[in-house]
Amino acid sequence: HYDGPIDGHDLPTLRHWLNYVKDYPGPVLLHVLTVKGKGVPQASDDPVTYHTPPVFEQIGPDRTIVAFKKSSSKAYTDVISSTVHELMDEDPRVSIITAAMCQGNKLERVRSDYPTRFFDVGICESHAVAFAAGMAKTGARPICDIYSTFLQRSFDQIFQEVALQNLPVVFTLDRAGLTGPDGPTHHGCFDIAYMRLFPNMVVMAPGDELDVAAMLRFAVSYTGHPTSMRYPKANLERVERGVTPVELGQAEILDWETDAMILAFGTLMPTCVKAAALLRAEGINVGVVNARFAKPLDRGTVLRAVEEATIVVTVEEGTLEGGFGSAVLECVNAAGMDSRNIVRLGIPDRFIEHAERGELLADLGLDVAGICNTIRQALEKRSAMFDRKAFAAQ
Repeated sequence: HYDGPIDGHDLPTLRHWLNYVKDYPGPVLLHVLTVKGKGVPQASDDPVTYHTPPVFEQIGPDRTIVAFKKSSSKAYTDVISSTVHELMDEDPRVSIITAAMCQGNKLERVRSDYPTRFFDVGICESHAVAFAAGMAKTGARPICDIYSTFLQRSFDQIFQEVALQNLPVVFTLDRAGLTGPDGPTHHGCFDIAYMRLFPNMVVMAPGDELDVAAMLRFAVSYTGHPTSMRYPKANLERVERGVTPVELGQAEILDWETDAMILAFGTLMPTCVKAAALLRAEGINVGVVNARFAKPLDRGTVLRAVEEATIVVTVEEGTLEGGFGSAVLECVNAAGMDSRNIVRLGIPDRFIEHAERGELLADLGLDVAGICNTIRQALEKRSAMFDRKAFAAQ
């Protein structure tokens, strides 16, 4: 049964038809017409830019002009896009493939300067990955730049066309982790798990701003395996240090302590550094490792941490099911070591609703306060356990 077309902006009429068809027996097609950006002239004129706009502010003497709220902060996406442009300057084999995300991935300058090596395949992520595999087969160095949550649509192509053939395709996964107001459809919670399960796949994440360009350059220069590199929809943070070079499967040790060691995978690393500093001021010696790689895992650093530290806390902005923390547990189990001193922090096994990213991180215990509380509680639990054992032995 078909009804329509209906003006979707005429709410009384729309409600009438929704009430009419909801009890109709059998399948119903209600044809509703809407115009994107209706009611905001700028959005009607430029629906692409206004697809997912930032916060608005009213300006002008009468405050009737609606404009984007300006921010001077740079995001991880800015560093990725500028590094992509540099790599295309330097190497004619480098190309970029996206799936209707040119503006979201901030690739406009790349598209303008290198039109013959920029490919927007539209909303067809599976084709983007198969296309990238074909390009890699010919000796090109394709970068597949797609949001984490939407790359899931190409799961089969990642398996069949890329991982199985061990082709050096570079996956840059924007919007990894929590995307805030975009909500559960856009949170990039699952890429660590779904990428690391494939043989041949290298799974990595920068710890902060200082890692980003170096890691992308490593990925493009590395031809041994396909690589996956995730980063969030967030402003840049950095931990000032003498940065060690990015090497396959090698973590970066920032501080080594024995009360607790934090193994941070991804851009929550600066948060972990702040938490460690706060706990040190309380007399709890906490070290931090910038893991960089979930696959291949730096087994030596992981096993040393488990052996020497009272507790080890893994931190990731991804699902705990099959994520970085799971990789650490698997590594320890394979080595025949006791894993009871390992605590995992990440996104629990449920869909996370929308809110500001900072609010979500706090709710999940992934902010400074949450990480500190986890470490305090874990140390208290270990201390109580050893007290019980000592009492039983007496």
